[in-house]
Amino acid sequence: MKKEEDYDAGLAKYIWSILKSNLPVLMSWGVELDTVKVIKCGIEFKVNGFKHTGIVRIVLNEGADLFEVCLIGEDGEIRDKREDIYFDMLVSEVDELVEKTDDYEKRIAETYNIIRY
Repeated sequence: MKKEEDYDAGLAKYIWSILKSNLPVLMSWGVELDTVKVIKCGIEFKVNGFKHTGIVRIVLNEGADLFEVCLIGEDGEIRDKREDIYFDMLVSEVDELVEKTDDYEKRIAETYNIIRY
């Protein structure tokens, strides 16, 4: 059991390091750091993004060596699920699911009172 827990913790640390590789994007999701937790073969955390507020669960499909991202709403229901994500696409896939809207620039300006000239 201890060996599995160590493996899961190491894997969660690895996934978090991938997400931290683009820190401004990670922080734009409104991650609640106290909700970050190790799960079997992955990590999960709560976000407050433009498109999704709730849990993001990222697990490694060990057989394929690819990630799976699952969005879980406040009610515990699965909102979206993406599979077969390569490590170098993980941040952009999660960003697309959680934060990026078609009118992202406009929403940022409105939300934070940014005036464009």
